[in-house]
Amino acid sequence: MACDASQLAPLLGNATDAADYICNQFVDAGHAIDNTYLLFSAYLVFAMQLGFAMLCAGSVRAKNTMNIMLTNVLDAAAGGIFYYLFGFAFAFGTPSNGFIGKHFFGLKEVPQAGFDYSYFLFQWAFAIAASGITSGSIAERTQFTSYLMYSSFLTGFVYPVLSHWYWSGDGWASAGRNLGESLLFKSGVIDFAGSGVVHMVGGIAGFWGAFIEGPRIGRFDHEGRTVVLRGHSASLVVLGSFLLWFGWFGFNPGSFITIFKSYGPSGGINGQWSAVGRTAVTTTLAGCAAALTTLFGKRLQTGHWNVVDVCNGLLGGFAAITSGCAVVDPWAAIVCGFVSAWVLIGLNTLAAKLKYDDPLEAAQLHAGCGAWGILFTALFAKEKYVNEAYAGRPGRPYGLFMGGGGRLLGAHIIAILVNVGWVSCTMGPLFFILHKLGLLRISREDELKGMDLTRHGGFAYVYHDEDPGHHQLASFQLRSAAARVDHSTSPQAADPNDA
Repeated sequence: MACDASQLAPLLGNATDAADYICNQFVDAGHAIDNTYLLFSAYLVFAMQLGFAMLCAGSVRAKNTMNIMLTNVLDAAAGGIFYYLFGFAFAFGTPSNGFIGKHFFGLKEVPQAGFDYSYFLFQWAFAIAASGITSGSIAERTQFTSYLMYSSFLTGFVYPVLSHWYWSGDGWASAGRNLGESLLFKSGVIDFAGSGVVHMVGGIAGFWGAFIEGPRIGRFDHEGRTVVLRGHSASLVVLGSFLLWFGWFGFNPGSFITIFKSYGPSGGINGQWSAVGRTAVTTTLAGCAAALTTLFGKRLQTGHWNVVDVCNGLLGGFAAITSGCAVVDPWAAIVCGFVSAWVLIGLNTLAAKLKYDDPLEAAQLHAGCGAWGILFTALFAKEKYVNEAYAGRPGRPYGLFMGGGGRLLGAHIIAILVNVGWVSCTMGPLFFILHKLGLLRISREDELKGMDLTRHGGFAYVYHDEDPGHHQLASFQLRSAAARVDHSTSPQAADPNDA
């Protein structure tokens, strides 16, 4: 939206000074509205850290609650310092080359046009989200120093470089690449809010950490059969899922960065504000479809209505729609969520057969559903929405199933392969080196007793409470549901050390 003083002046009796003043105030108001919108979105995305913390805490056994909560706090704290010093510069330091940014270290030269402090805060919240995903995959068996090392490396280098490729105007695969520069397959990669940039990065990093560490003690019995090590609180899982759902309304709609923008003649309803609303709707519908599909799919598979499975399915739908949330119709979002649920169910089944142990299903959920989201966008992106979100390039390819040809699909297949390769070549060696140095996995004794007791000074919960008036133990006692096994399906009894 713009204010033209030459058109406004005749309406004010040719008072050009007054027209200039009004237009300047209009521009200032526009900047204030956009920055307020971006800051509010950043606050919502940051609130997702609380969702991650609650989800992780509920998904692990009670004896490791303090450990996983502390790692979530440190993801944000260490990520903040390293993203400030290096990450933001590697991601958005322009002018630069197509591989990595080279300005704005320590926010030097910020603020400037297009790069205000609010933009840094928003992008930092995304970076620590990727790191938080990884912590779930390696929960309950990882040394605390390893968390600090991988989190700093991921938020300070690995994630920023990949986000530069897709989200910077200089990035080699960016759909918003600067005018005059060629696009990958004349389309670039449409990863609007980060199914690949955030979710695949965090999920693939988590996969390598969990794979190199190996499964938790007791996760598979001596005959290779699966033993369920249930998290201790489904209530925390549900709370965390709802907090993440709430935060996703900043994650996806907020990725427009601005809201004060018209798509047509003044006075109409067709503007970025409408696209923001549609994006919130597609996000919601994908999650809802995935949750319901998971509910009935797992019922058929296990015979139970499992709230934890439904919450994971919900989050898988959100992870998938994140790529195409701004460029697809609401009906297509339902398709996205439906398929993402089956992707998650299938990958979990495969993980069990391969004896891969991920306490939060983070690699399957974020990497697997994130990859599906990238493909989904290449199939269902609508021409009108693509041209609105990525203006200035007429004739840009759009979804294959929407009549846009296969160039966008080709670009997205390359993106998936590149994402897997980059994260594997950076995070895989890091976890392997930590493993060889004996810095990755905790001892068997610590794992059986729980890290809260051996590493963090005590349990997160008071297990016994003494009444000073009667000197008797109170009647309540919290017990972890860890290692509770259905004896009808497995001969292995629960280990008393897992309480």
